[in-house]
Parts: sequence; C-alpha cells; structure tokens
Amino acid sequence: MPSPQQSALSRRSLVALATLNFFLADARDGLGPFLDGFLATHGWSPMTLGIVATLGGILGLIATPLFGALVDASPHKRLLIIIPVVLVTAAALWTLASPGNASVFGGQSATAIVGAVIGPALMGLTLGLVGEAAFPDQVARNEFWNHAGNVVSLAGVYLATLLFGLNGIIWLMIATAIATIGATLAIDPRSIDNAVARGLAHDDGTPGPSGYSIIASSRGLILLAVTLLIFHFGNAPMSRLIAQDFSIQLGTPFRTTAIVTGVSQLSMIAMALAAPFLIRRFGLALVFIIALCALPLRGAIAGSFGNFAAIYPVQFLDGVGAGLIGIATPLAAERILSGTGRFNAGLAAVMTVQGIGASLSNIVAGWLTKEGGYALAYWVHGAAAIAAIGVFWYGRRAIVPERPKAQTPAPAATTAAL
Repeated sequence: MPSPQQSALSRRSLVALATLNFFLADARDGLGPFLDGFLATHGWSPMTLGIVATLGGILGLIATPLFGALVDASPHKRLLIIIPVVLVTAAALWTLASPGNASVFGGQSATAIVGAVIGPALMGLTLGLVGEAAFPDQVARNEFWNHAGNVVSLAGVYLATLLFGLNGIIWLMIATAIATIGATLAIDPRSIDNAVARGLAHDDGTPGPSGYSIIASSRGLILLAVTLLIFHFGNAPMSRLIAQDFSIQLGTPFRTTAIVTGVSQLSMIAMALAAPFLIRRFGLALVFIIALCALPLRGAIAGSFGNFAAIYPVQFLDGVGAGLIGIATPLAAERILSGTGRFNAGLAAVMTVQGIGASLSNIVAGWLTKEGGYALAYWVHGAAAIAAIGVFWYGRRAIVPERPKAQTPAPAATTAAL
C-alpha cells in the first residue's frame, strides 16, 4: 500500500498532468488553426495551403511510428514532450516573423516531425501514471483540460490581437510554452510505471514485450486504423476551409479563427464531460457511432449555408465528432493491445494511418475548392464518413473488444480527482 507521501506525490503528478494538458493545447501545434487564416490574408491560395498541410502530414506519418516505438522503450517520457514544445514554438515564431516559403514550408515540416512524438508520449505518460483501470476516465479528463486550455487560448489570442496586434500573439506563445515545460517537469517520474505505460499490465510472463508483428496481425487495430483513415480524410480539412473562407470574407484571420475554433472546443469540453458516462452506460462502440455520424451532418450544413451563423452548428458537430473520436481511439487501442507491451507503438501506427487520410484530404480539399468552391468541398468530405460508419459497423467487435475480466489493480494515483 502506498505511503501518504507517495500518495501526495501521485496526486501532485495528476494535478501537473491536468496543467500540462491545459497549456499543451496551445503549445503542441504552433500556430495550429490560425496558420491558414494568417497565410490566406498574406496571399496564399487554398491549393498552396493544402500542399503545405500535406507535406507536413507526410513527414509526420514517417516520424509517428518511429516515435511510438521510442515512447514504448524510453523511460524519459517527460523529455519527449519538452523538446518538441520548444522546437514547435520556435518554428511558429519564425513563420510569424517572416511568412515566406522557407519559414512556412520549413517551419511546418519541423512542426510535423517533432510534433508527432507528443501524442504517443502523452498517452504513455498518462497510462503509466494512472494504470489500465483508470485510463478511460483519465483520457476524458485529459481531453477536458486540453479543450479548456484551447478555449482560454483562443480568448487570449482574440484579446491579444485586439490590444497588441501580432506582438501579443508572440508573447502569448512564449508564455504558454514556458508553462507547458514547467507543468511537465512537475510530474514526478517516480509515479510513472514504464511497464504499464507500454501496455504490459497483463503481461503473461513471457520475457519482455511482444514482437512488432503483433501490430500488423491485429485485425481490430487494422480495422480501427481504416475507420479513422476515412473519418479524418473527411474531417481534417473542414475547419481549415471554414477558417480560410471567413478570414478572407471578414479580413480578420486571428479573431475569425478564434471564434470558429472556439465553438468546436466548447463542444469538445462538453463531450469530454459526457464521454465517461456514455462509455459506462452505452459502451465504447456507441460512442464511436455517434462520433462518425456527426461528420455527414456537419458537411451537409456547411455545404448548404454560406453565412457566418452556420459555423455554430457546424463547429458544434466538429466537437461531437472529433472530440469523441479523440477520446475513443486510445481507449480502443489500449483494449486491443492490452498485455502486448506495444500500446504506444500500436497507437502511433493507428495515428499514422489516420494521418494518411488527413494528409491526402488537404490536397483533395484544395482541388475541390478551386473547382467548385468551398461548398463542394464541404459536401464531399462530409459524405466520406458514411464509408467510415460501414467499416466500423463491420468490425465493431474486433475494434472494441470486451475488457478482460481479470484487471490489474490501478495505482493509488487513480483515486485522485481533478
């Protein structure tokens, strides 16, 4: 049984994890959703912006599985968050200072490569801190704090640009990067069980983790990856296109994007609060179905209405779809790979495949916008989720397997409420 001192350290680590997720919302993606609106007002076309996003996506695809294996093997998971945050922030500041070809293509390429390690590192760190039994609820808490941080960041960006212009954005980015690093260092490394963090809570006694072939031979993981490939092909470009469209119309890229993104983030907060109840009451499979069904409806509304008011239901549905998918995906991967010791590598493989869909979608969206306007792109990408629903329904029992009856007791840290 852990001593009171150990329990206090674990509770402090969970508070630090919440703080990390809050500030990481702004620090992990650099300019993130603001990039397209900012560059669109500097003369960059939707097709060129699609190429930039695709290039970054391809580089991220190459890096993600390698970094997933690194997270499984490394005991230095905090460092695997700190280094990318520093590099991503530097790349974003370079782009703001000089939005030319070198900074945009070079900076976004660097952001994609080093940013690919943050997702697996954060999931591994979370699993190692709280254990398998508490992992679903903690993932939902992570998402809550992440989206809450996004909302506060968006409000900060809106006010910073209103009061101080571009200089306000620069100082805000530096402040959030420093806060993220501080929160990461506040997590006690002694509270992280590195065996549990890689999915060995149900190790069967064989020496070490399973071979990497376990990932390629897992039917559930393959079907999960295909489902997410299709979903992200449809979903990935829509918020970008909306930000471009209305930034050009209104001439205020940062404030317009803050509103567009803020609506979806508020919706994602609601989904993070609702997800644990939905999973316990109705099961993880239904959460996937709800998320997948949100995208066709989103595309239909965005394609049918061209006024700014349409962004409210459209971005609310983004929160439902992307928000629930973001919670459900690591939970499904953890169930599929429980006991293999390849959780982070397997999750990274899934993220790589879904990234293929997201990357390809950027060029397709740019071409559709050029040929038929923004409305055509919304309709086509929204309709893509119909195929994702079919794939998931076909493989739902493999994608969301039943939890093994024998559960390893969760560490004491799991009892800490945030």
